[in-house]
Amino acid sequence: METIIIPHHGRRVDGVVYRPAGGGRHPAVIISHGYNGHASDHAYLGEYLAAEGIGAVALNFCGGGSRDKSGFPTTQMTLYTEKQDLLAVLDEVRYLTWVDKERIYLFGSSQGGMVSAMTAKERRAQIRGMILKYPAFCIAPDWIRQFPHPEDIPEEIPFWDLTLGRAYVETLYDLKWEEQAAGFDKPVLIVHGDADETVPVSYSEQAARLYPDAVLHVLPGEGHGFSEEGDRRVAEWTAAFVHTGDRGQNGR
Repeated sequence: METIIIPHHGRRVDGVVYRPAGGGRHPAVIISHGYNGHASDHAYLGEYLAAEGIGAVALNFCGGGSRDKSGFPTTQMTLYTEKQDLLAVLDEVRYLTWVDKERIYLFGSSQGGMVSAMTAKERRAQIRGMILKYPAFCIAPDWIRQFPHPEDIPEEIPFWDLTLGRAYVETLYDLKWEEQAAGFDKPVLIVHGDADETVPVSYSEQAARLYPDAVLHVLPGEGHGFSEEGDRRVAEWTAAFVHTGDRGQNGR
């Protein structure tokens, strides 16, 4: 393990690198945490992948959580600033000497899944595939229902232990999550729990139909935040996907 710091757009995104043992080039997975999350949320996944010969880089989105140390205000964070962060990490990872740049995957949980989907569409040629863990494709619809018109948005919005700014919601009106899915034709693995009360599993079911090449696993009884057993299965599916392309079959 080692840390990585990448300056871009007047701020610095940092993360944790899990490098496999041995020489040569390895595939790599870039891991994006969810809303008010942290790179350490996916320590198990990073360690598991490294032990399987797969590199991993878990980033901390600037202003994306209460544990972020970048100094970037949470009131300036949007899905688009997080996309900039992820793009900066992708650019850096592509030139790490031990990474096979033809085998780079994106992994995103919840809001990080939405941001990964946005990034994958833009950088399709540089991404081999994508793993989405209960991706929050509901973000734009949910916020726009709460604030139907831009003039309804307050300057500051306390939400889930963070204070968001007006820009977070204001930038969502033109974001159509369905277009992100339809615009990426590489292999996608989606994992979602059928007891998720934050992001209904119906979003992932629809996404699996929109992506040209997607497999969806629905885990019975899992909510928004998996059990240890759920996370273990996600790690195993991710490693198999990267090594062999096997994503299993749609199902529970």
